[in-house]
Amino acid sequence: MTTTSTDVGDALEQSGSDSSYNRSLARSNEIQTRIAQEPDAFRMLTGDRPTGNLHIGHYFGSLANRVRLQEAGVETFLVIADYQVITDRDGVGPIRERVFSLLADYLAAGIDPERTTIFTHSAIPALNQLMLPFLSLVTDAELRRNPTVKSEMDLTGDRPMSALMLTYPVHQAADILFCKANLVPVGKDQLPHLEQSRVIARRFDERYGRVIDDQPVFPAPEALLSSSGTILGLDGFKMSKSRGNVIELGMTAAQTAKLLKRAVTDSDRFITYDPANRPEVSNLVNMAALSTDQDPGAVAEQIGDGGGGGLKKLVTEAVNEKFSEHRALRNELVADHDHLVDVLRRGNQRANEVADDTLGDVRRAMQMTYSD
Repeated sequence: MTTTSTDVGDALEQSGSDSSYNRSLARSNEIQTRIAQEPDAFRMLTGDRPTGNLHIGHYFGSLANRVRLQEAGVETFLVIADYQVITDRDGVGPIRERVFSLLADYLAAGIDPERTTIFTHSAIPALNQLMLPFLSLVTDAELRRNPTVKSEMDLTGDRPMSALMLTYPVHQAADILFCKANLVPVGKDQLPHLEQSRVIARRFDERYGRVIDDQPVFPAPEALLSSSGTILGLDGFKMSKSRGNVIELGMTAAQTAKLLKRAVTDSDRFITYDPANRPEVSNLVNMAALSTDQDPGAVAEQIGDGGGGGLKKLVTEAVNEKFSEHRALRNELVADHDHLVDVLRRGNQRANEVADDTLGDVRRAMQMTYSD
C-alpha cells in the first residue's frame, strides 16, 4: 500500500497520542522482558546534546537506565550530538568543555567504553552523509508537521527557522540508523521522532530494495519508554540551566546544599507525596526517594511534620550521599584529560567503522558502487 505524505504526517502527530502511547508502552514492556532473556538481540542508540552540564534529572531519567541496559548485555552506541547544538543556536558556545564534561559524567556513572561506543556527531562523516538519501525520502510538509519542528516554528516568531532545524528529525534518524540500532530509549514526547526514523527505514527498503540476505538495510527501531517520572527543577519548573534550578552532577556537596536551601516548597508543615496538588514538595520528596531507592510515600511519612526545613535537610543528605562516589570519580576523570581524549578517540574509531559499513550497504542498495 502506498503511503501519502499526509498519512505519514498524521501518523507522526498521532504517535504521541494517549492510545498510541499505551500501545508503545505495552510493546516497551514486552521488550524489557525480552532484554532479560536475549540482550544480544538488541543494539541501542541514545545520547545527549552538549548544551550544558548534566544534572541529576539526566542521571535518574536516562544515565542510570543506560548503565542498567549495558550491564544487562545490550550493545549500546552513545552519541554526543555536537552538530545538533547548532540546530537552534547561533553558535556552539564552550562546546569542547561541555563534550568532555558529558564524557566524564558518563564514565563516572558507570558507562564502560569497552562495552558502549561513545562518539561525537562531527567525527563520523559517513553518518552525516546518510542525510542526503534520507532527505529524499521525506517531504517538507512531513517535517513541518513534526511536533518538535512545529514547536520551534512557534517559538521563532519573526526569526527564520534554519534548514538544519527543519531537518532535525532526519538527522536524528541518521543517528539511529547509521549503526542499525533497533532500540531507542525515549520519552512520550520523543515518539514522533522515532516514528520518523521508522518511516525512513521502511521507505528506503521500499525504494531501493534489500542487499543482505534479503533483509532490509535498516531495521525498524523500537521505543524503550522511560519508567521514571519527570524530575522538576528546584523552583517547580522543568530543569533548565538557564533558570538556575538544576543540581549538576559535578557540583560539590556545599553547592548542592546551598541550592536546596532555596528550593520552593509550601506553607503546610506536614509533608505528603501528592504530585497533583503539591508539585514542588512532591518533587523534593521524589528526589530523596530516588536517591535512597525508597518509595516516595515512605519518605514523606519519614519526614512527617518536619516541614520544608526537614524535607530540605533530608533531600540534601540523600542527594549528597547518592552522588558522593560519582563526584569523586568525576573529579579524577576530569584531572586525567588524556584518558578522556583516548576514550573518545577509540569510540569515534569504532563508530566510523560501523558507519562506513552501513554507508557501503546504502550505496550497494542504491547501485552507487563503481569500483568493479
